Amino acid sequence: MIRVLIVDDEPPARRKVRRFLERDADIAAVSEAGSGQEGLDAIRNFRPDLLLLDVQMPDMDGFAVLEQIPPPRDFHVVFLTAHDHHALRAFEAEALDYLLKPVDPDRFERVMERAKQQLAQRGAGAPPKFVRRVLVEKGGKEFFLPVEQLDWVEADRNYLCLHSGAATYLLRSTLENLARQLDPDQFARISRSELVNLDRIQEMQSWFHGERRVLLKGGKELTWTRKYR
Repeated sequence: MIRVLIVDDEPPARRKVRRFLERDADIAAVSEAGSGQEGLDAIRNFRPDLLLLDVQMPDMDGFAVLEQIPPPRDFHVVFLTAHDHHALRAFEAEALDYLLKPVDPDRFERVMERAKQQLAQRGAGAPPKFVRRVLVEKGGKEFFLPVEQLDWVEADRNYLCLHSGAATYLLRSTLENLARQLDPDQFARISRSELVNLDRIQEMQSWFHGERRVLLKGGKELTWTRKYR
């Protein structure tokens, strides 16, 4: 049985979605919140399996809400939006899907079936899923970069610099957040501000104070600090 939280500042929109949910025998409980902050409080108290989250709200938009709860999350997210240009950001935020307003009943049913499948896999102890690509920015353009193309990542204030060959891309995130989303068998945090693709390491050498010098296949040298070994 599924617990669903609806976060939307428009009462008519919440009522419509609730009516759809009330027809579904697999829904155990439904709760509502009328703002981003109320949504954060409800997530902590209600502990939903599925979050139906409006993108545009006056106090805090849906993306800002999720930034307060970085992955891995113990619930799935479906965004509610009046504009389909939010779709790319929705998937960047690891949303399961998105629904355009006004919500179409058939589309809603398909999204719910997908959510149920994902929740069933989680309940069966399915292995964790890690991201296969990240949305990066370069030259004012955004596109998806497969994670296997990453060499190493460094934190730069509110951004991350993702190095891939001779190119460097920007990602607005934290190193801790990105590390949670990447497969630890392939990526390792080597310092407070750096993360490396283990497949890109050519060799390592012992260094002072228990640290290691890391030589990447492209010639870049990094330091694997003792704290993160």
